[in-house]
Amino acid sequence: MKQTPLFDKHKALGAKIIDFGGWAMPVQYSGILDEHKTVRSSAGIFDVSHMGEVLFTGPRAAEAVQKLVTNDVGKLAVGHAMYTVMCRPSGGIIDDLIVYRSKADVFLIVVNASNIEKDVGWMKEQAAKICDVADQSAETCLLAVQGPKAVEIVQSLSKSPIAAMKSFDFAEAEIAGAPVRVARTGYTGEDGVEIFASNASAPALWDLFIGKGVKPIGLGARDTLRLEARLCLYGNDIDEEHTPLEAGLGWVVKGKGFIGEQALERQKAEGVKRRLVGFVMKDKATARHGYPIVDPEGVVTSGSIGPTVGANIGMGWVPADKSEPGTRIVIDVRGKQAAAEIVKGPFYKRK
Repeated sequence: MKQTPLFDKHKALGAKIIDFGGWAMPVQYSGILDEHKTVRSSAGIFDVSHMGEVLFTGPRAAEAVQKLVTNDVGKLAVGHAMYTVMCRPSGGIIDDLIVYRSKADVFLIVVNASNIEKDVGWMKEQAAKICDVADQSAETCLLAVQGPKAVEIVQSLSKSPIAAMKSFDFAEAEIAGAPVRVARTGYTGEDGVEIFASNASAPALWDLFIGKGVKPIGLGARDTLRLEARLCLYGNDIDEEHTPLEAGLGWVVKGKGFIGEQALERQKAEGVKRRLVGFVMKDKATARHGYPIVDPEGVVTSGSIGPTVGANIGMGWVPADKSEPGTRIVIDVRGKQAAAEIVKGPFYKRK
């Protein structure tokens, strides 16, 4: 398994290590429930260095990125980021991404760890003749400090105006003298930042935050946190067999000549046949990825206990005409039928 530059730190802290898409990653330290509550109430730090970073540079970099992603990067100002997806000509989702614009002609795109090779190959195939496309994944560490106290703690270690940054802002900064790039983004439903650092400086930064009382958080709590916020997980909730219109991501689809646009225009005109929905269990049961939805016919894509919302929650695919909030569905939970109800919006939203 591949290891991030922080692997020894995780072992020293007693983390339970699992194989996550070929990476040796910490799934938990003190326990998923405790770590989940820490991020909701205070601050936690995640090692997400397995994620991929791809840099687009050159006079036509904006043109290349505009062609690849569905959202309109022409409206993305320098120092800001946006969520988007990248599609096949069929409209199927290759990956969901965050695009950061650091200069007029420089874009950083963060891709999912399991998709790095696929994404970089597609990006170079489509854009290499337009601008320079460089995979910087192996030389970049990514730390996420998340929670209501996260920004305050990060600011205490930096002279850069990090606390003044707004959601989806992105800037060069220093933390304890180390040059980093900081983004006010995350995958937990909480406030916080993501810090791009060199492999050499990341271990010291990790120790610095741990020394400040920031608790280490594993991938287990990262999953329950993102599910409560109803954030999609690529490979579970979305994939190349589904389009952003079906997944409720039509808000990141802006007509401007991207790959897959024609297919999505046709689908929009014809109407989608299936939708990704969120649901709350009504019976005492926990739905998991891959469990069949038997009425109407569908499948669970994500499911877990929602520690903050106090309910068993999940997401899944159902026919579009059976996807309205309030609709009751039946899930096969290990051979037993359990009732659930489709709900609108995130299960949890911070105040």
